Amino acid sequence: MGFPDRIERTIDLEHPPAKVWAALTTAEGLSGWFGQQAAIDLRPGGEARMSFGEDFTARMRVERVEAQTVFGYTWHVYGLPDEDPRRTYVEFTLEPTATGTRLTVVESGFAQLPDDEHAKAFQGNRQGWASELGELVEYLDAAVAAV
Repeated sequence: MGFPDRIERTIDLEHPPAKVWAALTTAEGLSGWFGQQAAIDLRPGGEARMSFGEDFTARMRVERVEAQTVFGYTWHVYGLPDEDPRRTYVEFTLEPTATGTRLTVVESGFAQLPDDEHAKAFQGNRQGWASELGELVEYLDAAVAAV
């Protein structure tokens, strides 16, 4: 298919990899920026979930864990019925820098969708990642300001 298959965003954070890792892989961290409540079993095959109010809960399956370096999971495709088995894969890669951490998030698997479903899922998640990564920055910066 000629559709874009992946969304990729990279941001430089002025926080050490350990702090960014905790924000991505702990229930406390995830609920601080990505959802209102979170639970995670941080091991390949483990389950994770995030609630966004009473209306929506995202359920994920942890696929890859390389401490403070790579965290990946699959989750439901936005806009598809709950029972649809198709998933996208999200992977966070952390690289230490002189001033903190370069974080790259890649979500892939959109090319499996037909036109109408692709447009909704791809655009929704593309906008979603821009917003959510902004919230991650705010969460990490607020934790520094509180110290």
